This record gives sequence, structure tokens and C-alpha cells, in this order.
Amino acid sequence: MPVIFFDIGATLADAHVKPDGSLVLEPRPRVMAVLDALREVRKGIISHPGPGDGATARAAAALREAFPGRFTDEALVHWGAKDGRGIFDQAVASTGGAAADDCVFVGEDARERAFAREAGMRTAAHPVFALAAMEHRPVLRARVELPDGLGLPELTAAVNEAEAVVAQFVSERLVLAMVTTHGAEALGHAGFTVDLRGPVDATETFPIRGGRPVPAAESLAHAPHQAS
Repeated sequence: MPVIFFDIGATLADAHVKPDGSLVLEPRPRVMAVLDALREVRKGIISHPGPGDGATARAAAALREAFPGRFTDEALVHWGAKDGRGIFDQAVASTGGAAADDCVFVGEDARERAFAREAGMRTAAHPVFALAAMEHRPVLRARVELPDGLGLPELTAAVNEAEAVVAQFVSERLVLAMVTTHGAEALGHAGFTVDLRGPVDATETFPIRGGRPVPAAESLAHAPHQAS
């Protein structure tokens, strides 16, 4: 049975330390909807709890507060540095028999995803693509054109209901995005023109910062039209 493990910081949530030293996790956009859609899938955590004594206890309490009822199997919650494949091997072993290839690690950090793949896991750079990774479906680059009569609000609404994430607003009529073929079909049915390009490189950093598309200078603007 597949198991999906999530990183927390910059993937599931943004972390804030309160004046009393307690940790608060603020779920990132679309994350709760993704977790609810995966309610029947076994889910775990692979995340660094932060520095200092009691960090693990603070992180665990913050996780329960921010995501009540979503990560209930404590055996699948792993706290520690993701600086090698070791913690990912431990996560696979904790599943009670799932093959490494049946496990997915979702995290925004390309280096950490590389360690997960060394352990035999599949990976996704954004929670929106967790199900696609579980089902062996690729994530592709795409140019999405907005026709007359449809603007960015309509595109945002369509993207939020699809396996798609906007990476850059090039202009009022063109955005660059990451999509699955399912996501591309959904955007097409919503009236947008989707030009699929090559697959997203598994080793690259996902071009989203703070839950928003990056500026043009940091985006996919100069990405090749086809994968090499």
C-alpha cells in the first residue's frame, strides 16, 4: 500500500516561533485540500524539527495543532536531518512492508529529493503533485495562454482545482506553469491554451517562493522548449 511522506517547512507549512518559544505552523496554500483528497492514503512526515532542546516535541505539537487528524500514525513521523539517504531508508522501513518504490517523498528541496530517490522512493516537489508521483505520472513544463475574456482570476480558480502550479506570470496573457497531463486537460476544458513542454527535471529547485510565483529573472523564462 503506497505511503506518502511530506517535508514540513516550505512544503506543507511555514514555521513561526512565538515569543514564548513555541512553534506555530501555518499551512501553505492548497495543502489542506491535497491532504483531504489523500485521506485514504497512508501519510507520514520526514522533516527536521529545528535546533535546540525540545525541538522534536515542539515540532510534533505544532504538527498536531496545524494538521489535526492528518498524520495520526506516529510510526510514520520521522524527525531529523535530511542530509543523506539514512532517514529515508528509516521511513521506508517504518511502513511495515511497503516497497521503497511504493513510497513518495514530497519536498521542495531538490537535494533532499535526491537523497530520497537514492533510497528508492519516488518524489514530488509540491504537494499538488503527490498523487501524480504515487501513480508514476510525470510533471511537465507548460506555457498557458489566457484568451480574451479570461483573466488571471479565472486562471487562478482553474489552477486551484487542477494538478497545476503557476511558476511565473510572464504577462497578462501568458504564464509558465508546472502541470500533469490531467492538469493540462483541466485547464484546457476551462478555456485556456496549454502548450506542454518537456518534463520538469527532478533535480531542479521548484520555482515557487513563499507560495507565490517567482519574479521573471528567477523563473523558467529561459527554460528549453524540450527536455534534453
